[in-house]
Amino acid sequence: MPGGHVDFGYNPPTGTRGIEQFNPRTFVRDLHDVLDVACQSFSSLWFSDHLMTVEPFRVECWTELTWAAARYPGPLLGTIVMSNSYRPPALMAKMAASLQALSRGRLILGYGAGWHEAEYRAYGYDFPPARERIAQMAEGIKLMRAMWTQSPATFNGRYYRLDNAYCEPMPEPPPPIMIGGDGEQLTLRAVAQHADWWNATIRPLPMLQHKLDVLESHCRAVGRDPSTLRKTLTRTVYLARSRADAERWAGAKLEQPNPPFAGEPAMLVDELHELSEMGFDLYQMVFAGFPETTDMRLFIDKVMPAFA
Repeated sequence: MPGGHVDFGYNPPTGTRGIEQFNPRTFVRDLHDVLDVACQSFSSLWFSDHLMTVEPFRVECWTELTWAAARYPGPLLGTIVMSNSYRPPALMAKMAASLQALSRGRLILGYGAGWHEAEYRAYGYDFPPARERIAQMAEGIKLMRAMWTQSPATFNGRYYRLDNAYCEPMPEPPPPIMIGGDGEQLTLRAVAQHADWWNATIRPLPMLQHKLDVLESHCRAVGRDPSTLRKTLTRTVYLARSRADAERWAGAKLEQPNPPFAGEPAMLVDELHELSEMGFDLYQMVFAGFPETTDMRLFIDKVMPAFA
């Protein structure tokens, strides 16, 4: 199979995001019903970290992640991605270590610098410039790794400090850290320096290849083998049995700068093979049909076997 082994995760909604049909009154039931299907086939679950976006309904990320961890003992559990600004890194390290123990080692800690200024302002968080937020994120990762490997841990940074802090039970193994974003000067350098995994933003394939080339150059500049960095991609799909039906369903979203996929299963197989040849080997899938599972089941039946 082109591109080697591929894994598929499912990225369900934590609230309204302009993709799925969303009913706040039935959200918990709908989520449970869809995850009952997803967890039979997908190897990981991924929950996004927003407190509010365009529409107000949002479930807090870590609470939803913990809820899923207790109900579904099989899949890996990831965040896509936590904002460094919303929880002090020392607290985040303790939360992650605790969930790693309680889930028996299933956590991938997706992490980022945050970006949604209106959300920050609404909740009373400072919103420093991107350069500072990225520096805070990078230092936060250093602090968390110190807490996961030293007992007690002491850390003196520009933004954060520890003084003989215990993080027991220490996570065994420490969760992989996945950084999300593709800013070329700062974010991708932070990925090269600090991440185990990278979560990419979907772009036209030539631009995505350029981002990969930039990331590789950052890896080499810091003395890292680029092959040691796992590359993941979140992909929103409008999947139907015919391309025409899928494109009608997606509608105006196909005019966006980075549009979702809209088509039939064979087309999606071809696209994912191309992305796999570029080096991506885990896809966090967003299915527009939620809370229905027709499109998810079509993916399971017609796309996944091409990567078995």
